[in-house]
Amino acid sequence: AQEQLASGKIVAIKGIGGFHLACDATNTEAVAELRRRKNRGDKPFGLMAKNLEQIRQFAEVNSEEADQLMQRQRPITLLRRKEHTVLSPAVAPGTALVGFMLPYSPLHHLLIADFPLVMTSGNLSDEPICRDNDEAKARLGSLADSFLFHNRDIHVVCDDSVVRIGDGTELPIRRARGYAPLPVQLGREVESILAVGAELKSTFCLTKGEYAYLSPHIGDMENLETLGALERGLAHFRSIFRCDPSRVVCDLHPGYLSTRWAQDFAKTNNVPLLQVQHHHAHVASLMAEHGLSDDKVIGISFDGTGYGTDGAIWGGEIFAADYSSFQRVAHLKYVPLPGGDAAIKKPYRMALVHLLMAGLDWSEDLPCVRAVDERERSVLSRQLDARVNCVDTSSMGRLFDAVASLLGICHHSTYEGQAAVELEMAARPGGPEAVSGEAYRIDLVGANPTLLDPTNLIHSLVADFRSGSPIGDISARFHYAVADGIVDVCSRIREQLGISVVALTGGVFQNALLLDLCKRGLEGKNFDVLTHRVVPPNDGGISLGQALIGLTR
Repeated sequence: AQEQLASGKIVAIKGIGGFHLACDATNTEAVAELRRRKNRGDKPFGLMAKNLEQIRQFAEVNSEEADQLMQRQRPITLLRRKEHTVLSPAVAPGTALVGFMLPYSPLHHLLIADFPLVMTSGNLSDEPICRDNDEAKARLGSLADSFLFHNRDIHVVCDDSVVRIGDGTELPIRRARGYAPLPVQLGREVESILAVGAELKSTFCLTKGEYAYLSPHIGDMENLETLGALERGLAHFRSIFRCDPSRVVCDLHPGYLSTRWAQDFAKTNNVPLLQVQHHHAHVASLMAEHGLSDDKVIGISFDGTGYGTDGAIWGGEIFAADYSSFQRVAHLKYVPLPGGDAAIKKPYRMALVHLLMAGLDWSEDLPCVRAVDERERSVLSRQLDARVNCVDTSSMGRLFDAVASLLGICHHSTYEGQAAVELEMAARPGGPEAVSGEAYRIDLVGANPTLLDPTNLIHSLVADFRSGSPIGDISARFHYAVADGIVDVCSRIREQLGISVVALTGGVFQNALLLDLCKRGLEGKNFDVLTHRVVPPNDGGISLGQALIGLTR
């Protein structure tokens, strides 16, 4: 296998929780071929190095990151890549971060040699990981040049965990091997409830006794293969924890496969079904991991997509919330989302929408306009005028997409959050004093709910771009503006409702720069700030929040 890898081949390697697809991470031709075969788009690959010294050849590693890499869980840790190394740029195109882990099985220690390996999950994109030899030969035959098997059966599939360091401490991105199903302590005896998560980054949660048990990361619940993985994982949990749920909780979105599965489960098992609003579940998950009772918090729940109670697509939500209820006290101003998922995969559409809503022309001096041919622009203009196949959205994730395209950073997303990741990477490092130019602002308009209006922000951003300001400065000023807007709206809510605890949750807060700016700004105004340390801020933690809401209602 070492000889195969050294010669540029792709090897399927059986591990502890499933198969990896491996190749030489310094061989750009091999990495590009693996990306093509796996249909991976631009999504970064996980890497494995022999030891910490080898990792330091390719990435910056501070003391907190070194401790994280050396933990017994051996997670993939996101690090800032060094420039001018032999590491292939194809391992993580478009981002300055690379994800390294250290060997965690005897086989890895025997296999790893003088060069780091790409070690990505053994599957086609959006499918579950292969776990036995026959399945691997059938499903990975077109992806791997050879196989490295062993005769130890894998009874429970478990992907690699992913973390990054935010604000000097661990920020979970994917909770799986080494972490799941370690329980969350609830502090009281509860009934057994099943929560099935949302659609992306799916997990489920079972409660029993004083604990909530979260499954490892399953995948995106978009096909029958992933649904089958959920069913196998749930059968295993019910067996080892010896519990039968008395009710089932799912997302409010009627189109999610997990929602339809929960409806069938409730009917088959004759148990009640509760549907929970997506962003309320995000806030509840963070409250649960911090052991909060039912005291209200200001929940800042920023992500890409969540079904709102008014039928719109939410994602820039600010709640006064506890486990039993939420009040939507503020949100990002609605804009149309043209074509639904098409706009998610084409950030330039959101850039054009925000230009239109700000009263700015689609001028071809802007990269987002040049990214669209004239025919599509014409169709999109008519679509927006007539509001055909357009649903309103308050998504903060889509605003990040729009800014990334406005600045020419990313016009097409091949994986979830790509534009936002690349926008964060583009931001100039350092505090506000390191960034030239005037600050941007998000205006607060009205009350009950207050609207966060980005119109002036978009005007300032476009003006700076046209004047030739560095992209890194513009991106940084955008991040500062979002953080300042959060501090301003939380201050207003505290005056009105007397709440001084702020919970920062949702996939947007995987952005370490934004998280740090928000935390410092809020703490400077004497808020108590909660951030994720046990479950991910993204949808991988949402089943915990669903379960806590289900226990309370």
